[in-house]
Amino acid sequence: MQLVVARVGRAHGIKGEVTVEVRTDEPELRLGPGAVLLTDPASAGPLTIETGRVHSGRLLLRFAGVRDRNAAEALRNTLLIAEVDPDETPEDPDEYYDHQLMDLDVVTTEGVEVGRITEISHLPSQDLFVVERPDGTEVMIPFVEEIVVEIDLEEQRAVIDPPPGLIDDRAEVASARDAEDGSADGGEDTTGTGA
Repeated sequence: MQLVVARVGRAHGIKGEVTVEVRTDEPELRLGPGAVLLTDPASAGPLTIETGRVHSGRLLLRFAGVRDRNAAEALRNTLLIAEVDPDETPEDPDEYYDHQLMDLDVVTTEGVEVGRITEISHLPSQDLFVVERPDGTEVMIPFVEEIVVEIDLEEQRAVIDPPPGLIDDRAEVASARDAEDGSADGGEDTTGTGA
């Protein structure tokens, strides 16, 4: 199975190093010296990592055969792809590879069907599940333990406990409840004195 593990950024310096946008939780495993990576576009690779280092918070890589700034710049925006055994799992039992989460059914703790995971979006602050609802619309669910309470790979489902407003139908229920609360007190503002 092939997984995108990084995207090549701009050239760094004049000796062929490039910055990379890391797209894996295991950069030391996937992006270490000696790793051979496929590329998208395929014509740019395969690439063998010769050296790697962190500079100002960014990972810099140098590939075998890439010796100058022009060659490094030619790789800009190339996706780096690792070949991974489909049965391999992360060391931490609370971590998952994207391919393990794709197509999981998403249900609430009450058993209400929400939809199916079609994409995992990796943002700087957190990861998001992009979930396609039965009606074809999409909802984004933060992949944080307060909301995603269980991942059951055997049952192929993710159980969520969404806060009010995260999913459309809960927002509608909350709006209806608020409207009822407002009508129960006559809708008058009783906080002021009118003086």
